[in-house]
Amino acid sequence: MEVDQAVILAAGKGERLEPFTYTKPKPLVQVLDKPFIYYVLENLRAVGISEVVFVVGYLKDKIVAYVKENFSNKFSSIKFVDQGELLGTGHALRTARKHVKGRFLLVYGDIYVEASGLRRILEFSEKYENIIAAVGTERPWDYGVLIEEGGLLKGIVEKPEPGTEPSNIINAGVYVLSDDVFNYLDKIGTSLRGEIELTDAITLMSKREKVRVVRIDRNKWLELGKLWDILDINRFFLEKVVSQKIFGVVESNVVIKGPALICEEAYVKSGTYIEGPVFIGKGSEVGPNSYIRPYTVIGEHVKIGASCEIKSSVIMNYTHIPHLSYVGDSVIGEHVNFGAGTITA
Repeated sequence: MEVDQAVILAAGKGERLEPFTYTKPKPLVQVLDKPFIYYVLENLRAVGISEVVFVVGYLKDKIVAYVKENFSNKFSSIKFVDQGELLGTGHALRTARKHVKGRFLLVYGDIYVEASGLRRILEFSEKYENIIAAVGTERPWDYGVLIEEGGLLKGIVEKPEPGTEPSNIINAGVYVLSDDVFNYLDKIGTSLRGEIELTDAITLMSKREKVRVVRIDRNKWLELGKLWDILDINRFFLEKVVSQKIFGVVESNVVIKGPALICEEAYVKSGTYIEGPVFIGKGSEVGPNSYIRPYTVIGEHVKIGASCEIKSSVIMNYTHIPHLSYVGDSVIGEHVNFGAGTITA
């Protein structure tokens, strides 16, 4: 049976991404010039998903508005379910019960998997009813660690103490599940955190029927969980999509070395030196005599003043960094105004 429906869990507060999530939900954190969820949805379309059910909660109106405006004509059906009280991933999925039919792809709203990785998961769905995706990591104790035998799931150990983890293979936050999963969700209680955990239901399922573990390439999997993930994800997309394309205005005596995408209405002033990969968003202004170093993302309507240096940083929309400032390896939020001569790294 073909899998053409996806459920996206996007209700959480994103507390580890504060303060950026004070004003927007985690799926709308910007990557280059688009929200994170844009890339997730485009990959779902690429693998043949036609129906999407969003489980929303925190700042839900912003997610609903963005998805409706940008994706209403790209899927045959988009539904939104309000989780209400945030009582865990299992509870979130349970709220979508009446909108799910047959088998479906389940994706956490803070997880990005390349379309090729999703295809690999779906290929296994031709033979196995239930699937959990897995990736290898150097820090398995930060995640749910999988116990597998012969390619089948035998258990999940949530965030074990370092050195006690049974493997370095972790739950990737992507599943193919039959609607039988709701029967298992009905049978589990609350965890020590007081939440209904999806992984508890999946563990119970693995005791009674086959749950296939499908490993995907770590380079095809990204997580938007912690602040530094914003830097890593933007770096990934800089390498993936940015080539030297200039749509804005670049004055004479500007040096551009390597891939740089300079968007419409952007303005780069004389004497500026740019080393790619670099992204400069719509309506932004850089220079004169500024130095933009590799892996820098400058959002929309940003002003980088005279003689500034920006290194491996993400500068979000409508922020002003005036003359003689330095920003290195940092994420600067929206509508921020630095004083002249600010140094932060």
